[in-house]
Amino acid sequence: MRLTTQGIVLRETNYKEADKILTVLTQDFGKRTVKARGCRRKTSKLTGASQLLVYSEMTLYERGEFTTLSEADPLQQFWGVRQDLEALALASYFAEVTEAAAQEGEPCPEVLSLLLNCLYALDKLKKPRAQVKAVFELRLLCLTGYAPLLDACAVCGKQEPVHPRLNLSQGVLHCAGCREAVGGGVSMPLSPGALAAARYIVGSDPKRLFSFSLGQEGLRQLGETTEAFLMTQQERGFRTLDYYKRLESLGPGTFPGR
Repeated sequence: MRLTTQGIVLRETNYKEADKILTVLTQDFGKRTVKARGCRRKTSKLTGASQLLVYSEMTLYERGEFTTLSEADPLQQFWGVRQDLEALALASYFAEVTEAAAQEGEPCPEVLSLLLNCLYALDKLKKPRAQVKAVFELRLLCLTGYAPLLDACAVCGKQEPVHPRLNLSQGVLHCAGCREAVGGGVSMPLSPGALAAARYIVGSDPKRLFSFSLGQEGLRQLGETTEAFLMTQQERGFRTLDYYKRLESLGPGTFPGR
């Protein structure tokens, strides 16, 4: 069966002498495992489209349990991200999380759109990495059924909780004084600014996800909370996140483009 779609490479694994096995998130067919035959040869027309984080127009051939990449025309390669090691590490984290969240063969165009928008924000809009990371983590959770309840304190009902906190396991907002009534699990603090930003991310139009500003301390707190919330809901860690954090810890000026 011949399939035509658009998709982005989430993972690439060398196979045999010149092939690759790709994990691709497609617009129409969800996450697919695809073989790209001969793509590691210099003369192959599939070389460009078989790279991590390249978004392409693709022609796939499905035969039995196997799907093969027959033709591909790269649409966006995000060169600005590739030229910055820290941005590339963050984008690789986005790809790993997306691969974990997407189900094989189940279309999820909103998740694909989120990933592309976040890569564009890093590549062209030059948004702060901390902001893009928080947006990606929290919005992805919303799209995959783990949206936190941020409207009011889950215990007393106050729309502006006193010293607000987010319970990571239950995904509910609560006042610091209402902590015991929420139950077990870790709760993390959110400043008024971080809470307002989180509410914006959860409820905003997809085209305006980055139309908010937050100071450095607010972004730090928001990012720590969204990351911890994602890890708790996914019940796992991510090696690409560990690598990104190691790069961050080295400080500015360590690598070109920082």
